[in-house]
Amino acid sequence: MTDAQHDYESGIDDASAAAAASVDIPDHLHYTDDHVWVDDSVDPVVIGVTEHAVQELGELVFIEFPETDTRVEAGDEIVSLESSKAVTPMISPVSGTVKYVNREAYDDPSVVDTDPYGEGWLVKIALDDDEPDLLTAEEYAKVLHQ
Repeated sequence: MTDAQHDYESGIDDASAAAAASVDIPDHLHYTDDHVWVDDSVDPVVIGVTEHAVQELGELVFIEFPETDTRVEAGDEIVSLESSKAVTPMISPVSGTVKYVNREAYDDPSVVDTDPYGEGWLVKIALDDDEPDLLTAEEYAKVLHQ
């Protein structure tokens, strides 16, 4: 490998690491490898997509939600996020019953782009299991740096 190739590849790694380091990862939430966050400090739990997911997706133009009172299993595709780049499913990290969907995000998907951890939440689910298998903020940060 030439010095120029090494410098170029190092620059890519540095740019990826810098982008991952600049993403907000709130400590009070839990996460999945699929860039979904869960606030399990409330009942029903609140679920959304991370800032990293928002950056990867680009500007959202449409969100398809499940019906309330729909029963979901961990691993089910429960929300469809449509951006100018692609349509991407959001995988449920938990099993339970959908109690609420974010109508504001349905009417204006840009709220997810601008506030993914606040007003941009997607669904609220009443859990079947009180202990879903999720990542801490520190563990999720390590996933982003891989």
